[in-house]
This record gives sequence, structure tokens and C-alpha cells, in this order.
Amino acid sequence: MQVSLRFAVPARRAGLLRSSRSFSAFAQEHPLPTWATVDPWKASSAAPAVCQNLQGGAWTGSEKQRHIIDPLNGENFLSIPDTNSEEAKVFAKNMKNVPKSGLHNLLKSPERYRLYGDVAALMAQAMRDPAVEAYFTRLIQRVVPKSVIQAAGEVTTVRAWLDSFAGDGVRQCARSFGVPGDRAGQISQGHRFPFGGVAIITPFNFPLEIPSIQMMSALFMGNRPLVKVDEKVAVVMEQFVRLAIHCGMPAEDADYLYSNGKVCNEVLLAGNARMTLFTGSQAVAEHLVVDLKGRVKLEDAGFDWKIIGPDADPKLLDYVAWQCDQDAYAFSGQKCSAQSVMFVHKNWAEMGLVKKVEDLAARRTLRDLTCSPVLSWTNQKILAHIDNVLAIPGARLAFGGRPLAETEPEAAKVPSCYGAFQPTAVEVPIEQAIKEEHFGTWTEELFGPFQIIIRYGDEDLDKVLECCERMEAHLTAAVVSNDTYFVNKVLASTVNGTTYAGYLARTTGAPQNHWFGPSNDPRSAGIHTIEAIQLCWSGHREIIYDQGPMPAGWTTPTAS
Repeated sequence: MQVSLRFAVPARRAGLLRSSRSFSAFAQEHPLPTWATVDPWKASSAAPAVCQNLQGGAWTGSEKQRHIIDPLNGENFLSIPDTNSEEAKVFAKNMKNVPKSGLHNLLKSPERYRLYGDVAALMAQAMRDPAVEAYFTRLIQRVVPKSVIQAAGEVTTVRAWLDSFAGDGVRQCARSFGVPGDRAGQISQGHRFPFGGVAIITPFNFPLEIPSIQMMSALFMGNRPLVKVDEKVAVVMEQFVRLAIHCGMPAEDADYLYSNGKVCNEVLLAGNARMTLFTGSQAVAEHLVVDLKGRVKLEDAGFDWKIIGPDADPKLLDYVAWQCDQDAYAFSGQKCSAQSVMFVHKNWAEMGLVKKVEDLAARRTLRDLTCSPVLSWTNQKILAHIDNVLAIPGARLAFGGRPLAETEPEAAKVPSCYGAFQPTAVEVPIEQAIKEEHFGTWTEELFGPFQIIIRYGDEDLDKVLECCERMEAHLTAAVVSNDTYFVNKVLASTVNGTTYAGYLARTTGAPQNHWFGPSNDPRSAGIHTIEAIQLCWSGHREIIYDQGPMPAGWTTPTAS
């Protein structure tokens, strides 16, 4: 029966995702899931949806509530707990009371590995229901507007990830190994042990995929997590937690907190968080490193590069241009993996690659959310950054450069605290890009629909690699080439944690089946794989069993 469920959905889903209109019509025909407490179709200023904290197994409010505005029109449509310092003390207490050995490990309550394997299976089955998929897709769109396909991609990725850990998958995360000892009865065994009370702090851009996978990963390993998601979008993860409880997760196994950053920081310190997974801005990440004395794993900024190699192929021009547009401008570039700079070999440039990308970017509109509100940069800030880059000698505006309202009047409704901007690219000469006085200007990460384009020739490859060496964030990268020697030279001289190589290489769209995370930093966090789960959510413990027998003829040796 499970196989028939798995293969019955894609045909229906193809129709579901064909357009926003068919998606909305489909969703209206289906009731809300029984565990859901927020209706993403009806939440409005007239009837704001109400959100709650989870602490100690109970859903609670707070003395004061605050409102979240709709990013498309500025109306209050969500009411969230405004948890204060006094109310937050119980979260710190819950965290501090978790034993360092966790809620389970291979020697304590090992049946909980199977429990979470069953929970994962039931959650994947629930998310395979088109109505549940539609629910989460629409909920994501309400708080962080994305196209239907981009929003639904979060849902299907989480579902596929849960599928991979269903049944016995969870216990495999805690797999041990043994090494023979020096004598009979002696053996060294390496085990993965949890940390205990931990925290997960995630940003606005992936309100379902990042916190859900990290929360379940922490639980799989025996930790008890406190989950804190950017307040603008935290309603999505709250509903996922409700689904998890509905599918058998013990409600007391995790806490869920709505609060500002200051209150959350107080909880982490008072609760003595044993490990904190932080995804978000580099400045906040560095602050947490100090406050938490290094007990962190980080997946922070990503100024992500793509190097398009010398082996230009006219047959692949349309594909490479499409992938460049997707990497730079899908979800208006608000992905930590978004293409920030494209180094274009002159062989591709002469075939018109940049113009192809411009034409593809021009198809994007606010109407279908292929061009989205920018939730962390205002138009004024974006324009100022563009002006700064254009001040570099020889720099020129390749395309874009204007607020979206100039071409789409509906964009004027986007609240002024957010941005709404055209897909934009600025070309910078390679000779100027490598200069110290300009490097920091064009490598500033603009978390929006903006990229740098740098053209280069064969003689400039070392300059391109120098740029990659001097960058500080090493998250994703792409080497678009099938020239083995070229690819090997680039890969040998760079360190980005998730790097794609080959004609079809990309920087965004990581599926659930491979590691995603930065590299070249001992604090680097990962997501998706068993290795990522072990790295972030467990520590190595070596147990040496030395159980005899006593060697024949043993006598007390002389002092040493």
C-alpha cells in the first residue's frame, strides 16, 4: 500500500503546481488537517491567526502578543507570543534540566531510535497527502512569498528526507565501530552520544526545510532541542511541530519559542545550551560564538561563486543561462546558496550568455511570485549598494537596477520595511575586482535579486582563483565545465562545502540526499545526511572494554 501511495501523488501534484490559480482552487476543496491551528487562506487583518509557544509539552501563549505583517500588503495577519524575559525562564530551566547523556543514546532507552523511525514514517506519509502539501505550501507563501514551485519544493524535500530515515534509518545515525584491543577481552568502541539540551536558531528564507530537518536530526540523536525561528515566519515551523506530535513525537521532547533575539539569547545562556545550531547572518553568528563559548555550529553567510569555464558549447547555452537565472534570481536571490558572482569565460560571453540570462530574468514578476518581496533589504539599501559597486572604475549596469514598482504597480503595496526590486546584475572588470580597495565592495552579500558578473579569459584564471581564495564565506559554488583539467584546477584551489562541477552545475536547489553546508571553518554546520547529523548533533565517545581474562602468571610489576 505504501508503494501505491508514493506513486499516486506525482500525477496529481503536477496539476497542483501547474499554476497558482489551480493550486488555490485545489486547496480550497480540501479541509485543513486536523492538527492545524492556522488557516493560511483566511488569516487577515480582520481575523489574525494566533500562534503559540510549546514548553514542557503544553502549548501556551504569553502576557503580550505582537503582530506580523503580510509581506505583500503590510496588514497585520498573524498574532504571535511576545515572550518576555520572565516568561522565558521556564525555557531555560527545561534546557538546563536535560541530562548531558540526552533523552536517549545507544545504552539508554535505545527503543527511542525506533520510535523516531516510526514518527518519520508517519510524517512522510502525512506529507504525501496533497492536501497537507498544499497546506504547507500556502502557509510558506503567506509569510515569505515564493512561487508555488519554490514553496512546494521545501515541502517535498522535507518529505523525501523523512522517508529516508523512516523505520531503521534513525538508528543508523548512531552507528558505532569497534577496534581490536591488545589482548583477549579488550576492545575499543567508538560511539556517537548526544549533547543534551540544545538549541536551533534559523532564518526567514526557508521557514520549513531548515528548522524541520535540524529539529528532527537533533531528536534522532537523543537531544532535546529548543527551536527558535525568525518571528516573521515561525508559524510554519509551529505547524510542523504540531504535525510531528500528531504523528507520535512526545510533546515534551522539544520546546518552541517565539521571542526577540535578546530574550532568546538569555535563554541560551541561562539554560547553558550544550550546542546551538545557527543559520543566519554572519554578524549574529560571531556574537553567539563568543556568548556560547564556541559551543555552536554555523551555516551563515554565503557569497557564492560560479565559474563558467572555457569549453563553451552552443547546444548548452540555453540550459546554462536558465540555470544561472535560477541560481541568482529564484526567490529573488534570498537563498544562502544564491549565485552572488558569475565569472564568465569570454567564450561563453561572446555567445551571448549574459543577454540570455537578462531575457530569462525579465520574465519574473510579482504576480506569480517568481519575483518576491525582499525581507531583509529595503529598496533604498539595495540602490545604495548598486551605486557603491558602480563606483568601481569600469563597472556597468548589465540589467535591472530599478525598484519593481516602476514596472509593476502592485509592488507599491509591499511594505516599505521590505524591498521589491528587479533582478539586477552589475559587471565589474577583473582587473578592478582583484584590487584591495574594491574587493570588499563587490563581495558584500546582498540578500536579494542581485549578482556580480566578471568576464575573464584564459590568462585571467589565476585572478579568478585569487578572488575565490580571498572570499570569507565558503558555502556553495559551481564550476560549469566538462574540461577535466580546468575543473580539477578550480576544485584543487577552492574550499566551498557544497560544490557542483560539470556542464549542469548549479549553486542552489540542494536535494535532501547530499550534504549541504559550508567548509573551511571548524564551526561549519551541515544538513541532510547521516554525516551532517552526526557532526552537528552528537559527539564522539570512546568506550574501551577490558574484561579479561587475567594474563596467566601475572604479578605486580615494579613501580614506573
